[in-house]
Amino acid sequence: MKIVLAIDSFKGCLTSRDAESAASESIIETFSNCQIEKIPIADGGEGTLSTLMEYTQGSLHTISAHNPCMEIIPAAYGISHDNETAFIEMASISGITLIKEKQKNPMGTTSYGTGELIRDALEKDCKQIILSIGGSATNDAGTGLLQALGYRFLDKEGKTLGIGGKILSKIAHIDDSQKHPLIDKANFTIACDVQNPFYGPNGAAHVYARQKGADDNMILALDEGMKSFAEIILKKTNKDISQLPGSGAAGGIGGTLAALLNAKLKSGADLLLEKTHFQERIKGANLIITGEGKIDRQTLMGKIPGKILRIGQASNIPVIAIAGKVEDTESLAKAGFKGIYAITPSSVPFKEAMKPHTAYQNIKNTLSNILPEIIKG
Repeated sequence: MKIVLAIDSFKGCLTSRDAESAASESIIETFSNCQIEKIPIADGGEGTLSTLMEYTQGSLHTISAHNPCMEIIPAAYGISHDNETAFIEMASISGITLIKEKQKNPMGTTSYGTGELIRDALEKDCKQIILSIGGSATNDAGTGLLQALGYRFLDKEGKTLGIGGKILSKIAHIDDSQKHPLIDKANFTIACDVQNPFYGPNGAAHVYARQKGADDNMILALDEGMKSFAEIILKKTNKDISQLPGSGAAGGIGGTLAALLNAKLKSGADLLLEKTHFQERIKGANLIITGEGKIDRQTLMGKIPGKILRIGQASNIPVIAIAGKVEDTESLAKAGFKGIYAITPSSVPFKEAMKPHTAYQNIKNTLSNILPEIIKG
C-alpha cells in the first residue's frame, strides 16, 4: 500500500514538513508495511522558498535589504544548483510580519527590498527570476521594487516621487532610462494564487489593503491611485492590466511586472506541483492526504488541496483532506474529496489548538482514528 502526503503548512502553527511528519508517524503506527511518499508543498506564499530550495538542491544567499518601512534587515533568497534560477519570497523582505502593528500603512510601506533581492540575483547572473508574492505589507503596485532596479516615477512637473502607495495617484511618467541593464536579459515568473484585478471592488486595495493597515479613506485613495497608475502603464506599454487576473496580487505587483518586465503570472500551486514532479510521484498510490490550516469553498479556487484533488481524480486516486478548521463541508464533498476532517476537537480553545505540539498531536490522533476505516472502505 502507498500513501502520498502533500499537506500545505498550517500557517502560524506547523510547516508543511512538520504536518507531514505527524501524518507519517500516525500511518506507520497504523499500517506498519505502508510505503509513504512525503511531498512538502506550498502555495506561493510563506514556505515556498524552502520548498523550492529542497527540490532544486539550491543554496541560500543572504544580503542586507530594506523592509517595508525602509529599515535595513538581513534577508535570504535562493539560487538553484545550476545558478540559473533565483527563488525570491517577497514575504522574506517586504512581508507584513516584518513590521509592527503601528507601522502598518500601505500609503507608506514599500516593496523596495524585494527589488534589492532581484538586483542581487541579476548581478549573480541569474537568468530566471521566480518571485512568490504572498504575504506582502505593501500596496505600492511594485513601484518600490522597480525603484530598486533603477526606475523613476515622475509627477507632472517631472519631479521624482518617493515611496509607498501614496505616490500612485501622482505618477505622470515612468522613466526607465536608468533601469538595471540585466533586466532585459532575464525572464520573470510571478507565483501567486489570487485572481484579483488591478483595481475596482475586487482589486488590490479593496480586498487586501485593510489587513495591511488601511482605513476606508486610504482604501479609496489607493484604489484611485491604482486606476491612475494603470492608465499610465497603458500609455507606456500599450498593455491594459486593469482586469488582468492576478494583476492585483501583492498590492498590484502582479500587474505592474507583467506590463513593465514582461513577467508571466503563474499559479503558485501549479508551480510547486510542477517543480515537485507531483504527478510522477503519485503513481501507484492508494490514497493522497492533503490539507492546510483552514479548508473551505475557497480551497476549490486554486489552492493547493483543490489542485491536488483534481490531479488525484484524474489518476483515480482517492484524496482526503485535513485542516485545523473546516467550513463548507457539503461543497467540498460534492467536489470529490473522499473525506474532509477537522483535526481540532471542539473542546480545545483556539489558543491551545495553535500550539505546534498540540496541532502535531491532533493530526496524529485524527489520522489514527480515520485511516483504518478509509483504507478498509
